[in-house]
Order: sequence, then structure tokens, then C-alpha cells
Amino acid sequence: MVNVVVYVEGGGTTSELRTRCRRGFSEFFQRAGLRGRMPRVVACGSRQDTYSDFCTALRSAAKSGKLPVLLVDSEARVKDDCTPWDHLRRSDNWSQPDGASVDHVFLMVQCMEAWFVADRSVLESFFGQGFNAKALPGQTSIEDISKDDVLKALYDATRHCRIKGKYDKARHAFDLLALTDPVRVTQSCPHAERLIRGLSALSEGQSM
Repeated sequence: MVNVVVYVEGGGTTSELRTRCRRGFSEFFQRAGLRGRMPRVVACGSRQDTYSDFCTALRSAAKSGKLPVLLVDSEARVKDDCTPWDHLRRSDNWSQPDGASVDHVFLMVQCMEAWFVADRSVLESFFGQGFNAKALPGQTSIEDISKDDVLKALYDATRHCRIKGKYDKARHAFDLLALTDPVRVTQSCPHAERLIRGLSALSEGQSM
């Protein structure tokens, strides 16, 4: 069994929020069927810090015996002929580090919140009274919805929720993630399906 470590964008700058970030992703991965092959999740905070932490871990991977992978938002639509590293080079000017392959990088397209739109039932049960499902996008190609439109839809759908209040990433995102159904997410988001399939294969020492 390979020790996979996921360096994930998110968690801000406080230890409390980073703990919730780790917990949210770990719960999601367990629900996705990775129990017994669970990666360790490292919440890195900012986007640039996540890439830097991943590169540092990759340089010491041979000695540590761990396999680092990078997980960040795509921030934009990923072109069909574009690999994740190609996309990040164009969007962030990040180079593909020495020793890194396409198996080392995964994208949340176009942002993590798109996964919540894929599981509308969890949004409705989480926010409760006042939630307006009609404010969510109607299209099924969720990864084609811009990040701005996904966030606006979440804000509009939750603006009248009195108990939980309007969607706020720091207060709601990782609790929601822990409850989100990975099956619905992977059925609607091809890059999420690639993530779960990839983590499963990597933990078994296989290429994707």
C-alpha cells in the first residue's frame, strides 16, 4: 500500500479551519469508497502555498516513502485537449515539477463548490427552510459552469436561509463537503471521477 498525501487548496490561515478542511475531504474520500486506502490530507491554505508545499514534498518523496499529489480548483473551464499541468501552466504560470507526472495532479472544476451543485439534495437538507433550489443552475454539465456563476447561485439559493444563513465558505464549505454524496459528484463531474479513480489506483501502487 502506497502512502498517498493530498496537498489540497483550502483551509485559510487558522488551525481550526484547516482541521475542518482536512476532516471534510477525509469524510468525502471515505464515502467515495477509499476506506482502507485513505490518503492523508494536508490543508495548505492559499493556492500558491498549496503548489509550493506540493513541490517541496515531491523533492523529498523518495526519502519519505510518500506519494504527494496536488488538488486545486481549476478556476476556469478545462479545455478538452488540455492536461491538468497544461491548464495550470496557462492559468497560474506553474511549471510541471521534475519528477511529477499527470498522475500527481487533480483539479476541482471549476471550484470545489461545483460538487455541491452536483448534490442538490445535500444543499437542501443542510440549509433547510428558506433554501431556493430554483436559483441553482439547470444544466447538467456542471464543470462548464463558471466559478462566479456557481458561487452566485449558492448565494442566491441561500439568501433567505435564517438558521444557517447565506452560503459562506469558511462557515459552511467543509461541513457540506463531509456530507456530499461522492456518487452524485463523480457522475456529474468527470474530473472528480478522475480524482477518486486516481487516488484508488495510486494507493495500490498503480498508474492511472
